[in-house]
Amino acid sequence: MSATLKRALGLLDLISQEPKGLDEIAALAEVHKTTIMRQLHTLEECRFVVRNDRGQYQLGSKLFELSSLALDQRNLVAVAHPHLIALNRLTGHTVHLAAFEGPEVVYIDKLESLHSVRMYSRIGLTAALHATGVAKVLLADLSVERRRHIAESIDYHPYTRNTISTAQDFLQRLDLVAARGYDYDDREHEEFVHCVAVPVREASGQVVAAISCSVPVVLRNQAELLALLPDIQNCAEAISKDLGWTPTERNAQ
Repeated sequence: MSATLKRALGLLDLISQEPKGLDEIAALAEVHKTTIMRQLHTLEECRFVVRNDRGQYQLGSKLFELSSLALDQRNLVAVAHPHLIALNRLTGHTVHLAAFEGPEVVYIDKLESLHSVRMYSRIGLTAALHATGVAKVLLADLSVERRRHIAESIDYHPYTRNTISTAQDFLQRLDLVAARGYDYDDREHEEFVHCVAVPVREASGQVVAAISCSVPVVLRNQAELLALLPDIQNCAEAISKDLGWTPTERNAQ
């Protein structure tokens, strides 16, 4: 391995636990600051690192893309599918699994409702970032800077009268999702369907997928749908454990 590549990988490892400034990175790497700055600039151009609001370097979006591809290779669907079947049978409602594929959120598995209803979604279809629970759960785990960048790039198409329509409202929603650990989608993509979505984590604790339970409002009202939240969270936790995640006291709250 070339010295330059080895040093670049070392820089990613240095900032993987928490963001760091240039001086701190140079001191830890024991390399002249000019050399470190040059390598960080290259990594930033390739989206492997990004600077936050304080000018510190942290892992960038390219790594999320690569981690998504790595999960595909480890067959996330195969790990999750038995748990999704169990949730589908327990609730009787449509269950989705979604993950990042590059900058998009894509449905990678789906169990149809046991009732005589069908949702618009299908495996391989992209999920609207501002109008689906699974997308908001995935985006809520990103850095504040990355969230803002995405929010400002979205075309806020009004799927229903409840669809989020501005970047400010979208960012506020992501803050709420990050704080409470789930999203309630109140008929934001389909007029007669609402859903609850929760995160799936891998060994590091990073959110790598989202599962949701979607229900026509005529079958369950908001309170009745939210009553399913513990079952949905238990399903997501079971998948996360199979991916190597160990719950901590902070995560459990």
